[in-house]
Amino acid sequence: MFKYGIDKLTLKSVDRIAKGTLKATITNEAKEKINSCRKKVVAITKSDKVVYGINTGFGPLCDVQISSEETNLLQKNLLITHAVGVGENIDKKLSKIMMICKVHALCQGYSGVRLELIERIIYFIENDLLPTVPKQGSVGASGDLAPLSHLFLPLIGEGEFWIGNNILPAKEVLKNYNIKPLELQAKEGLGLINGTQFILAHTITGLLKMKYLLNLADISGAMSIEGYKGSSSPFKEELHKIRPFKGSLKVAKRMRKLFKNSQNITSHINCERVQDPYSMRCIPQVHGASRNAFNHLLELAEIEMNSVTDNPIVLSETEAISGGNFHGQPLAMALDYCSIAASELGNIADRRCYLLLEGKYGLPRLLTKSGGLNSGFMIPQYTTAALVTENKSLCFPPSADSIPTSLGQEDHVSMGSISGRKLNQILENLEKILAIELMYAAQSLEFRRPNTFSKIIEKNHSVIRTKVGKLEDDRLLKEDINAMILLVKNKQLIVK
Repeated sequence: MFKYGIDKLTLKSVDRIAKGTLKATITNEAKEKINSCRKKVVAITKSDKVVYGINTGFGPLCDVQISSEETNLLQKNLLITHAVGVGENIDKKLSKIMMICKVHALCQGYSGVRLELIERIIYFIENDLLPTVPKQGSVGASGDLAPLSHLFLPLIGEGEFWIGNNILPAKEVLKNYNIKPLELQAKEGLGLINGTQFILAHTITGLLKMKYLLNLADISGAMSIEGYKGSSSPFKEELHKIRPFKGSLKVAKRMRKLFKNSQNITSHINCERVQDPYSMRCIPQVHGASRNAFNHLLELAEIEMNSVTDNPIVLSETEAISGGNFHGQPLAMALDYCSIAASELGNIADRRCYLLLEGKYGLPRLLTKSGGLNSGFMIPQYTTAALVTENKSLCFPPSADSIPTSLGQEDHVSMGSISGRKLNQILENLEKILAIELMYAAQSLEFRRPNTFSKIIEKNHSVIRTKVGKLEDDRLLKEDINAMILLVKNKQLIVK
């Protein structure tokens, strides 16, 4: 049981709550914090104190005071006017993760919303009532205003829900569930739409995907080395202890495990080749650097998952601080760093594909014995080259840019929402690149028989062969490539 506002969210627990395998609830302790903060907001509304977002307008209108009679309408108008996102809708799971992270932040007891409102969001989560959220429109400060506005429109009977793969008006869905729309009260609209949950949800999704792909890249690299008859000496522990980056140490250790008891490695251990190309022997340094970037983003994401990122923050009946916890820069910069890291995994994998086609060290050119009449595996490497270049173009860091908004009141923004979306685009391309490398590597291993490989490589070779057979004569490879991509997407290959 996960306790909102009390326990610490992690990558694993968010994923499990979203999948429905971990129950999450609000404890009495969290309810006390929520109710206590709500009383502070009510006290402020009854006082003469001017507090941003509670009894003032928003952004450049912060100098316009709102009467107590108009407070509720102010919060409703906030959601409606900020729901200006465009483009396709994000994946349903992302909407769910956004709600989970928002509930956890609201339960910290600094946002001043009512318990009733939080419980309604939890009801949506538990019943898979997932609002539609357009992909585009957030500049990453004051938080993800447009996406969060769309996410919470259904609370007031506006917006839309996903019902299966269909989209229905929120009013219709709420009526079917016999639920009345809520009327927002002081601070609640602002508490809902101020925050980094759109950026954070993309970060979480990217980290979950990248964690698997980092391990899979080691597998595909090891299989390519086996097929290429490369050396295992660059992975010796002694070498990496004298340049002890954590990522390099981990990858080198994994590579040693992946070559354990390999007859193929042993069969050419004393060959005359002095060294392999960089894409083979520098796997610990390159894959390891990508792991370092992943670990940095993971550390920041887990801080953000357990933070309060709306504004203002209510501290007492007389003090509400209007600060900048909604600014997405802490995640935006690291997301851009991680995008480069993910792109590089694809870059080096494409180079290994190319090496396997050259026809060296006992491999036939283009991995086919009957070249000329047959093109073999010539052309899929064109695809990896195209995907690698596309990823390079996606590595421009949005966090290096800023366009002032809100009449200059919000004069520096993070663009972190774009950084998060781009990381996930790069990872989708990386899945395809690694799928093709694994197809190449599986073919190259056929030419090293009767030698055997480590248990994990043999198991993965068998998994691949259940979907894609050895290429003897030319055939339509599109189906093979699609089958490999599904193996990767569905995490069916063994990586540990």
